[in-house]
Amino acid sequence: MTEAGMTMAGKRVVIIGGASGIGFAVAELAHASGAEIVIGSSSAGNVKAATDRLSSATGHVINLRDESSVSSFFEEVGSFDHLVITAGDWGVPMFASLQDLDLQGAHDIFTVRFWGALAAAKYAAAKISQSGSITLTGGMLTHRPMKGAPVATAMGGAVEYLARGLAMDLAPVRVNAVSPGMILTEVVKQRPEEMLQAMVAHLPIPRCASPREAAMAYVYLMLNDYTTGQVLPVDGGGHIV
Repeated sequence: MTEAGMTMAGKRVVIIGGASGIGFAVAELAHASGAEIVIGSSSAGNVKAATDRLSSATGHVINLRDESSVSSFFEEVGSFDHLVITAGDWGVPMFASLQDLDLQGAHDIFTVRFWGALAAAKYAAAKISQSGSITLTGGMLTHRPMKGAPVATAMGGAVEYLARGLAMDLAPVRVNAVSPGMILTEVVKQRPEEMLQAMVAHLPIPRCASPREAAMAYVYLMLNDYTTGQVLPVDGGGHIV
């Protein structure tokens, strides 16, 4: 990585899911590194709230369930350097054992996190700098499956393998994924403290991470010009236990 590659000054970064959680932490960190930030969210109110909190950031509504919305979003955004996708869909039940599985519900798990990410990459490809990057979001569950979550496990794996496939298909644009563990986003904080502690007690770093700690992985993948097709874990050592 060249000395020039160590800065994000003058770079334009689009963050879908950037209105809250890990996405907003990425926006803050990239902004502090000199980048111009564009936030995408499914809620106009959330876009406004995020851009109000982050001076000079702009934003647009995007519905990853709707291809025309994705296409319109990137037409509005115009040219840019880096795309980060952290958007999820907390309204879809993520956990069910096979015997209790609703197949339509299982299909819906993929709608935003996989098919939405694929649509975003498709329409971003015409606007992104050839020296830029796309960073997707997988998850530790893919690498440490548990009972009651076969579809959620598969969805994360699909996203991570999509990153590998796109890294070849879109080269020289770099494509990577981050695999977060238990991150203290607004949604996660709603869970009982005892539950969270039990979920991380076995880790080499036995605690949850802050959104900023997760965000550092996304910024690293934007900055490192020689990294593509990789999955970067931020999970307190969850991959090794």
